[in-house]
Amino acid sequence: MKTKVILLVLFVGFGSIINAQDDNVLTNKNGAAILPAAGDWGLGFDAAPILNYAGNMLNGSTMNSMGAAFDNSDFAISGKYFNDATTAYRASLRIGMGSMSMDQLYGGANGDSLTNTTSMSSNAIVLGGGIEKRRGHGRLQGYYGGEMLIGLGGSKDSYTYAEALSNNNPFSRTMEEDYGSSFGIGVRGIIGVEYFILPKISLGAEYGWGLTFASIGQGSTTTESWNGTAAVTTTTNTGGGSIFGIDTDNNGGAIRLMFHF
Repeated sequence: MKTKVILLVLFVGFGSIINAQDDNVLTNKNGAAILPAAGDWGLGFDAAPILNYAGNMLNGSTMNSMGAAFDNSDFAISGKYFNDATTAYRASLRIGMGSMSMDQLYGGANGDSLTNTTSMSSNAIVLGGGIEKRRGHGRLQGYYGGEMLIGLGGSKDSYTYAEALSNNNPFSRTMEEDYGSSFGIGVRGIIGVEYFILPKISLGAEYGWGLTFASIGQGSTTTESWNGTAAVTTTTNTGGGSIFGIDTDNNGGAIRLMFHF
């Protein structure tokens, strides 16, 4: 009888171990799941500012930095959706728009204080999507997969002058520089690693290899000059171009912080 009871206990225990392995659920001492599971979402961004802040807090310095090589400026925001514990769909998004103006003060012919203004504007949009397969042991998880990226961008500088052109101000000057719009598309294979420092919070890095094509549209330069009797505006088109390449990326080793929920 005792033998049957022992065998039954061993069988139940062994079955529980098998179920735990099949479920692949890793928990901390409080029972919280450490790894992402089917249906979880992930949100990530460049971890360098977080790590810099932690260093500043620990030693009282405000000059800690991981260096520019560790800044992931291409993709500030990235997200994932886990179809199951080993498969995730990923997306990347960057929407960058900016403008800046600078004033230059100078003395006019009558001793007046005059201001010339330079205005600069730019935009950069990147959209990406892909899939990754995951595997690992414990908190350390590796992944591989692929994604496609599409990018749009452009920039322009404009110049405003306080004094109009005349016989007393007979100069030639630039009014606007349009650097042309750009369009790019890329396909890359990826391989990376994540370590879960807390339940469903990880630090990771990845490397990529792929091909990129970019087209740069024709730009223009607009100038203004004095012909002796009037101001004449001239616009000159500048050439565009294209870029094609196959190479590895992320040589700086950007570190990504991911939250899963």
